[in-house]
Amino acid sequence: MDIGFYTIGEIRDEDCVFVVMVSRHNNKWLIIKHKERRTWEIPGGHRESLETLDQAARRELFEETGAEELELFPISIYSVYNGRDISFGMLFYAEVAKIGKLPDSEIGEIKLMDNLPQANLTYPQIYPSLFKKVIEYLQE
Repeated sequence: MDIGFYTIGEIRDEDCVFVVMVSRHNNKWLIIKHKERRTWEIPGGHRESLETLDQAARRELFEETGAEELELFPISIYSVYNGRDISFGMLFYAEVAKIGKLPDSEIGEIKLMDNLPQANLTYPQIYPSLFKKVIEYLQE
């Protein structure tokens, strides 16, 4: 699996079908667990038709964490190539100021962590690269 990064505007917005939001709340990373999985995830999901990338990111972050107040920063477009197909998404950094009640959704657990877990990740070939890209952005 190959992960690529592109500057914003290098890939057309309409080609981005995913959004991923590496997010912090009170200086801890927001990590989630789907009800049907035992692995940890970074909040994100599919973009719905007619949604902007920003709208998709805000919707997904609310649905998966209950985030009500946040600042959202687009970091990069990313690609995932599995040897056959390539898909594109937008990577965001979110600074979450307020978390409300978790909506009734597919998410079973939210955890605030000091770092991205090294094991038990849903997408272990993807998440570390996306997380590292956000860390690099924050250090600039």
